[in-house]
Amino acid sequence: MDYLPFTRPSIDEETIAGVADVLRSGWITSGPCVNQLEQALSQYFGGRPVRVMSSGTGALEIALSVAGVQPGDEVITTPLSWVATANVILRAGARPVFVDVDAATRNIDLARIEAAITGNTRALLPVDMAGLPVDRDRLYDIARRRGLRVIEDAAQSMGATWGGRRIGSFGDLVAISFHANKNITTAEGGCLVLADAAETDLCTRLRLQGVVRLPDGGQEVEIAGGKHNLTDIAARIGLGQLKHLEAFAARRRTLARRYFERFDADSGCVLPLADYANCNWHMFQVLLPLERLRIDRGGFIQAMHQRGIGVGVHYPAMHLFKLYRQLGYNPGDFPQAERIGSTTLTLPLFPAMDDADVDRVCAAVAEVIRDNKK
Repeated sequence: MDYLPFTRPSIDEETIAGVADVLRSGWITSGPCVNQLEQALSQYFGGRPVRVMSSGTGALEIALSVAGVQPGDEVITTPLSWVATANVILRAGARPVFVDVDAATRNIDLARIEAAITGNTRALLPVDMAGLPVDRDRLYDIARRRGLRVIEDAAQSMGATWGGRRIGSFGDLVAISFHANKNITTAEGGCLVLADAAETDLCTRLRLQGVVRLPDGGQEVEIAGGKHNLTDIAARIGLGQLKHLEAFAARRRTLARRYFERFDADSGCVLPLADYANCNWHMFQVLLPLERLRIDRGGFIQAMHQRGIGVGVHYPAMHLFKLYRQLGYNPGDFPQAERIGSTTLTLPLFPAMDDADVDRVCAAVAEVIRDNKK
């Protein structure tokens, strides 16, 4: 039986040929394809300015700089995400202030945010877990009332919506990832969606060493930028992917519905929130009933691999990592994030899957649970 990975990008032959054309052109770093991708993304996001990056992490780093986050500031975020979300805050010299997550959405609990705000709070940095958007209405209401910037970690939510509007088409600073496992990919890459011309100019300079091109052909540098530019090779992949985004999203929704239909109701697993209006179904994550089993999560993963099925863990609770324990965080600080982070399992979900693949995964999960009950 063929091995089923938990994710796999779908790259069409036209895109592959387009990448070959870029390679033959001799212009493989940032150039015309980058410009085309930024224009296409801007159109997708309702005309907002977009700057593409070499990674979604880079987009977050630049967003923090654009928002004016400085050493000594605090940025409120979730403990349940890929560690890049908090790492970029530390790298900016600021302190990540974690707020526990909501049990149903697995996103930051908006009801707990205001209690975490202090005089040092500069920004809110929510994450759309698995492509399920944080409630943007409540989020921006808090930000407006408390005078805070919002940096949306929308790494996982390309193609998701809120209130009928595309994530990225409104709001403050929106960072998106185009990593290989995302809903569309540039192999590695990402983008930052901005809302202000001056901040867009600042972003452009921060992306590439702070350099400003002068009319006489010279250069000027007034700020210390980094190296976050995307290559034309990657941008050409992104242009090909963007054309399929809506079809990819439709297929993901169909597969998610089938998971809900075919999942063993007696398995004891906790399924994600069944949101088909807003979520882009970047991942399908279940919480395992480990307290009922004779194996731990590692054993469960091994058993799935033995059945030819790849699974993932997205994500452990970040505040339990040594780096963040050194900041004073401890086990028990955020019980919802800890419970979810210790029991979550990501099942295969990508557009090229067949309906039968979902059935196979559901059957395998049920079998592993049945064979390992206490």
